Amino acid sequence: MVDSAGLWSIQPLLVSKFVSFRKHSPDGESCISANLETTKSLKPSIELESTQRNSGDYINEYSSLQLRIFRITLFLTVFSFLFTTIVFDFSAAISLLIGAFSGILYFRLLAKSIGSLGKNSSSVSKFQLIVPVLLVLVVSKLPDLHLIPALMGFLLYKPSLILQFLLEPKA
Repeated sequence: MVDSAGLWSIQPLLVSKFVSFRKHSPDGESCISANLETTKSLKPSIELESTQRNSGDYINEYSSLQLRIFRITLFLTVFSFLFTTIVFDFSAAISLLIGAFSGILYFRLLAKSIGSLGKNSSSVSKFQLIVPVLLVLVVSKLPDLHLIPALMGFLLYKPSLILQFLLEPKA
């Protein structure tokens, strides 16, 4: 509800315990002040002992997440290889397979760099960026390989990340 001054006159129930709304002048000016009795009785509710987890738990959880993503990527790689072999030719399937394994290598190097982020380094290394550059160079130099299937194979780790996100149980 809105009063004659155009201000909201209903305070939420939770806020009204901690804040009081008072009019100070006949002009209708108002102020919001803290309720000192309630704020003095408040105690912090953060218990560090119960919310802290062992760093080994996070490392194990991260390792199992990596393993699940690698399994999904390998499954997608095998499925894509078989599909490409049936629908297209064998050289396109080999190109896709080479790209998929280079994508797995890229993702493994990236995960290793992220895993050492707090322990040994303060930033993610750029070493894994060599993998797509080498892939493009190798595929462009060999006449039997095709660039587009190799790049599609390289990007197969991304659908595995999406599938892992969709299949992950909600916390």
